[in-house]
Amino acid sequence: MSVAEVAVIGGTGFYSFLTDAEEHAVATPYGEPSAPVTVGTVAGRRVAFLPRHGRRHEFPPHALPYRANLWALRSLGVRQILAPCAVGGLSDTVAPGDLVVPDQLVDRTTARVSSYVERGATHVPFADPYCPRVSEALVAAAPDVRRGGTMVVIEGPRFSTRAESQWYAAQGGTLINMTGAPEAALARELRTCYAALALVTDMDAGVEGEAGVGQEEVFARFRDNLERLTALLTQAIAALPDPDGCTCSTWADGLELSYEIP
Repeated sequence: MSVAEVAVIGGTGFYSFLTDAEEHAVATPYGEPSAPVTVGTVAGRRVAFLPRHGRRHEFPPHALPYRANLWALRSLGVRQILAPCAVGGLSDTVAPGDLVVPDQLVDRTTARVSSYVERGATHVPFADPYCPRVSEALVAAAPDVRRGGTMVVIEGPRFSTRAESQWYAAQGGTLINMTGAPEAALARELRTCYAALALVTDMDAGVEGEAGVGQEEVFARFRDNLERLTALLTQAIAALPDPDGCTCSTWADGLELSYEIP
């Protein structure tokens, strides 16, 4: 029986979302998720919430239990995921305070277990890393949400040097983040619709010239936008279409996968 149909994975500073929620401690083959999953009702839908970094930000980006997190949500019946996250800006087309739904991702991480595939031949299509249906619901949720952009995901926990930031921008990067990979790819492997909602908290070091980005700046900007994010997510959840038939799931039709989907 499905416990929840939709999930929100909360990013930096986003540690709670639901009221009158029930808690589910989920054991997975990949260890414990970042926190127990809470489930409640939003816009008439059963929604699961998982704070990506834990309830007290216990997990840094390079040490997150990504596989456990996505598996736990799927095991509860989740088929669509909205993933708010803090990002830096790499292009003058975005500014602090902007909300962006990216359509592309560049994975520059180096030391993460990025797949459920541990044997056999299972190759996952990922040319378009984000679900078009969930992305559309996010874009339509508020008039100030921007559509499109490339999110570069770095290993962390350190921020980029100026030279790195400039290089990412020169390659076409719009946003920079530390948690978007392998989260999106794992969702695709589990045949789950997934889209990111990126809040620009700062301009990255190579873009802004004088001062480099600091942790307090990022946390404060995200905290100041929590009410805005909550309202937007609620609106998007209400408008989510039926996930049946979405290419995020149908890519595996007729294939014998080398891993189990809960």
